Amino acid sequence: MSHAASVHSLWTMAAAEAPKKIPGPHIEYAQLSPTLIVLGAALLGVLVEAFLPRRARYHAQLMLAFVGLAAAFAAVIALAAGGYASDKARIAAMGAVAVDGPALFLQGTVLLVGLVAVLTFAERRLDPAVHGRPVDSFAAQAAAVPGGDAERRAVKAGLATTEVFPVLLFAIGGMLVFPAANDLLTLFVALEVFSLPLYVLCALARRQRLLSQESAVKYFLLGAFSSAFLLFGVALLYGYAGTVTYSGIADVVSGATRTLDPALAGTMGNDALLLIGGALVLMGLLFKVGAVPFHMWTPDVYQGAPTPVTGFMAAATKVAAFGALLRLLYVVLPGLRWDWRPVMWGVAIVTMLVGAIVAVTQTDVKRLLAYSSIAHAGFILAGVVATTPDGVSSVLFYLAAYSFVTLGGFAVVTLVRDAGGEATHLAKWAGLGRRSPMVAAVFAVFLLAFAGIPLTSGFVGKFAVFKAAAQGGAVPLVIVGVLSSAIAAFFYIRVIVLMFFSEPKTDGPTVAVPSPLTSTAIAVGVAVTVVLGVAPQYFLDLAGQAGTFVR
Repeated sequence: MSHAASVHSLWTMAAAEAPKKIPGPHIEYAQLSPTLIVLGAALLGVLVEAFLPRRARYHAQLMLAFVGLAAAFAAVIALAAGGYASDKARIAAMGAVAVDGPALFLQGTVLLVGLVAVLTFAERRLDPAVHGRPVDSFAAQAAAVPGGDAERRAVKAGLATTEVFPVLLFAIGGMLVFPAANDLLTLFVALEVFSLPLYVLCALARRQRLLSQESAVKYFLLGAFSSAFLLFGVALLYGYAGTVTYSGIADVVSGATRTLDPALAGTMGNDALLLIGGALVLMGLLFKVGAVPFHMWTPDVYQGAPTPVTGFMAAATKVAAFGALLRLLYVVLPGLRWDWRPVMWGVAIVTMLVGAIVAVTQTDVKRLLAYSSIAHAGFILAGVVATTPDGVSSVLFYLAAYSFVTLGGFAVVTLVRDAGGEATHLAKWAGLGRRSPMVAAVFAVFLLAFAGIPLTSGFVGKFAVFKAAAQGGAVPLVIVGVLSSAIAAFFYIRVIVLMFFSEPKTDGPTVAVPSPLTSTAIAVGVAVTVVLGVAPQYFLDLAGQAGTFVR
């Protein structure tokens, strides 16, 4: 029989055995609507960038981003009201995404953070107008070499990088999937979908472009390493369990028997694969959270990125990454609790102490807030370690409270300016309270919330997290946390003293008068901080109801 004929006979045999039709995937579009709306708006934003004339783009993009995020938030509320946060919680999209209380709570938080961030991104009244045109915080032409002819021409032509809006929407889209991911591949894809836009956004500052590009390269290189660790961990966990779904891995960890593929049965259940794989996946998530020892990128990136991006990144990335971390530890690895708890104890303690102690030495406002965010990652980890339902709900509440304080704080930083752009050196903030008492008072509210002073959202969040940790048996953690808070309070109060009790310098920075956009962002931050501090019960209950993961 000729070679061609034999191949042909193989084909016909294979065709006879093949199933008659490939089954189509079953996707619940309504339950995935928040993510789909945001990604749809992002794609529309790309088209706007391609087809609208330059004059019309800024307003079109701003409207599109705002409406898209608001519609997605309405969709989250509708799902929660429809019972998907409680009794109707389920796994959607062929097992890839969970629709449950924690997922909806964190998605709602990310969308609100995104709405406020869009306002700071769109601010165009802080820098003096260039050639008669208002400019925002982003480079006139991202592809131009800093200081080169192309950049000068772009600035002279009054160009503006309006692509930041669709890029921001893609990042938010990834962040919506990340805490809801229910298998390891979805987790990885979501991680890349929100990381890559952030790398780009970090490099787009209008002033100090080289510093900005340096921060983006550092973030990108370290982020690529962490993604590689995560992916390697995913591969090892797949080798351990023969599946990438969270429930499948949890079954194998707990020893629940399933009908197995005999080829897999021989290699499955190797504990070395489980421990190393779990550790590598955790490493990837702790990098995103900014926990010590994976925190090295945080201060440099926060300092170099455009401040609106820093505020968004500091708030939203933490929300998404802690959501994913909670789901991994509580849904996939509860059977390994005795192995991962001591490790997370160590990470939480070191993170709290390093964040608080190193922040004392900082001389730049943005770096100070970066180390403060590292310390806060440690406080939130204390709630994660509690391994109780209260632990989950306290972490959810803390994330919601912290994200608005952060957004507001960085929005205030954008207002203090001198001839070179933002004046972020602390020495320049001396006497700010006498020059513009309003701005200094607002910043003081945010600093007190960071410090966890009573009647601010920070106090309620810290109290909830420490209480959950103490009830979960982690009393030493709470003691370290309170000591770290005391150290941290020192440098927050120091900034307040510097603003109100120092003499202003004659050549000091001025406070730019923002447009209603940034004013609204700051006002929202103050309102949330005060409301969650004075009357937190409703929101604590909301987080409590949203605290159960679907399995």
